[in-house]
Amino acid sequence: MQKELTKKNERVEEVFHLFIKHIQGFLEEAKLNHEEYTNFVNWADRLGRTGEFPLYADVFLETHVLKAMYTEKPGTQPSLLGPYFIEGSPLIEAEPGKPLVLTQRPDEAGEVLYFKGNVSNVDGKKLANTRVEMWHNDASRKYSAFDSDAPRYNFRGHFYTDENGDFEVKSIVPLPYSIPTDGPTGEFLEYTDQHPMRPAHLHLMFEAEGHETLITQVFFEGDEYLETDVADGVRLDLLTNLIDKGDHKEASLNFVMRTL
Repeated sequence: MQKELTKKNERVEEVFHLFIKHIQGFLEEAKLNHEEYTNFVNWADRLGRTGEFPLYADVFLETHVLKAMYTEKPGTQPSLLGPYFIEGSPLIEAEPGKPLVLTQRPDEAGEVLYFKGNVSNVDGKKLANTRVEMWHNDASRKYSAFDSDAPRYNFRGHFYTDENGDFEVKSIVPLPYSIPTDGPTGEFLEYTDQHPMRPAHLHLMFEAEGHETLITQVFFEGDEYLETDVADGVRLDLLTNLIDKGDHKEASLNFVMRTL
C-alpha cells in the first residue's frame, strides 16, 4: 500500500511540475503586463466560483486529451462525457419484439427516432449483455436535471445489449444547442469570437467486463455545426445518417470496444 501511495504521489508531483512549467512558459510567451495578468487571475477565479470549470474543461481541454490518447488506436473513438451526465438513470427493458423506449413523457415533443446499434470488440467478438447508458436533450434543446423543467431522468436510461450485441432504442431526434454563455466561459467565447453551439448528438457510455469503458457521442450528417462544434467533439466514425421513414426517423451505428 505504501509503495502504491508513493507511486501516486510521484505522479502527482510530476504532473504538477509540468503544469507549472507550461503555465510559466505561457505567461512568458504571452508577455502579459500586470493588469492583464490580474484580469486573467480574476477571470479564472470566477470560472471556479461559478462552477464553470468542468464546462470550460469539457469544451476546450478534454477533446484534445482524447485525441492524443485514442486517434491512432483501433476501436470507436471516444468523445466528451459532457457536463450533463448524471448518475442513477433507470433501467430500460423492452417488451418482446419491441424496441427499448428511452424514459420520456407521454406527450413528448420532437421527431420520433429509432436508433439501432451493435457492440463488438477490436477482436471482432460480439459483446452480449453490455451495459449501455444513453442520454440527450429534448425538443427545448435542454437536458433534464439541469436547465429543463422535465422530470430528472427524462431522455436518460441504461439497458443491455442482446445475445448478438445488438440494441434498438425509441426516442426523439436531439437538437443542436448552445452551451451556457452568461458566465466566464461565455466571456471567453466572446473574446475569441467563437459561437457557443454544439451539433445535435446522442450521448452513449458502454461498459463490458474485460473492456475499457467507452464514452462517446453520435452525430448526424448534415448538421450545420459539425465542422464548427464549439467543443470539437465530432469524429468521422461517430457520424450517421438520419433516414426519413415518414412518421419517424431511423439511424444506426456500430461500436467497437477496446480490451483491457
